[in-house]
Amino acid sequence: MSGLMRRLLKAQYPVAVGGDGPYVIDANGKRYLDAASGAGVSCLGHSATAIADAICNQTRSMPYLYNAYFTTEAIEQYADTLVAATPKGLDWVYPGSGGSESMDGALKLALQYQNEIGQPRRTRFISRKQSYHGCTIGGLAISGNYPRRMLFEPFLPETHFVSACYAYREQGSQESDEAYVARLAQELDDRIKALGPETVAAFVAETVVGATAGAIEPLPGYFKAMQAVCRKHGVLLILDEILAGAGRCGTFMACEQDGVVPDIAVMAKGLGAGYQALSAILVADHVVQAIARGRGFFFHGHTYNGHATAAAAGLAVLKVLSEQDLLANVRTQGDALIGLLKERFANHPHVGDIRGRGLLLGLELVADRETKETFAADRMVWNAIQPAAMELGLLCYPGFGTADGISGDHVLLAPPFIIDASHVEEITDKLALAIDAGIQRTA
Repeated sequence: MSGLMRRLLKAQYPVAVGGDGPYVIDANGKRYLDAASGAGVSCLGHSATAIADAICNQTRSMPYLYNAYFTTEAIEQYADTLVAATPKGLDWVYPGSGGSESMDGALKLALQYQNEIGQPRRTRFISRKQSYHGCTIGGLAISGNYPRRMLFEPFLPETHFVSACYAYREQGSQESDEAYVARLAQELDDRIKALGPETVAAFVAETVVGATAGAIEPLPGYFKAMQAVCRKHGVLLILDEILAGAGRCGTFMACEQDGVVPDIAVMAKGLGAGYQALSAILVADHVVQAIARGRGFFFHGHTYNGHATAAAAGLAVLKVLSEQDLLANVRTQGDALIGLLKERFANHPHVGDIRGRGLLLGLELVADRETKETFAADRMVWNAIQPAAMELGLLCYPGFGTADGISGDHVLLAPPFIIDASHVEEITDKLALAIDAGIQRTA
């Protein structure tokens, strides 16, 4: 036993010693198909030598420089290439080392923007229930993930929550998609008015909800309606694409499929594909220009912002995505995977919903398919699925509190972009066995 403080202090972990495409190999030679890409990170799998080569080359020339004193060709080129990959209107990049860090930066950026334009009272954020935006104090404050918040609740800054776009559970049986979207937009409008528009800085949302509720995608028109409400009241729209972005949903940013460009977006995870810790705040020009005309600098910074080696890795990731046309493969294999999952679980008594975009998919588990009743929370069905899957040589990403923050179980799938038809079948076959085994073990 080493001195490492592991996430689960009493757990015994297998030792990973290598990777082969989408597979992880442990010290005993067992292979695991990584259908979660770690935590949605390893989008190119575990043996992308082009990324490793780019990292080695950068470390030989200039591995790191403090960004308060220098810039580097690597970070300048990366920023330009990342802007070119994103929708028109996101014109600036503030690089970071992780999603939580960059989400905190995005909140501070929104506050400084409002201050610079003469709106210093705009200090409130509105977020959504069943959301997760990071483990820093700021990111946790705007997260609607109760289990992650509860220990730190007394210390968290004020945040206000509205409903998520959760059609499976919250759309009325006779309510059209348009009516449901209009109801959610009205809820946001009412909340802003109740708080006082002059006090609200930004509305924050995951484009596709990730680990908290299992790949809940918005209904058509949802984000356009929410953005219209924000603009009406001078409230910024911040989209969290930490998990859903960087190609995970089949377009480089998930919001491209919703026809909106936010004022600020946060990306991470797949940007560095696991080869380097890398994140980015993407910013609209009007936000940057307000700060440029005001104080002239952003009151934010971390030692490793603009890390040259991380930038070289990120640039190599973007190059591989383009050269191998991997976003097309995400769409193709994503369609194949969700189709096969729906076929396999069509009559499964405990799979209530299968949803998502591209290669970000979720299965919501229920005790009763017809009533959508959840399993008892203390049964912890989700917690039995991962070990059952690992025994079968599959890695997935189960979660709990799906329905209301306390009850509900789901399995998130986020396999590498390089998978093929055989991997789609392997994921489906092994997941079906793991779900059944997990439910039986907790009965």
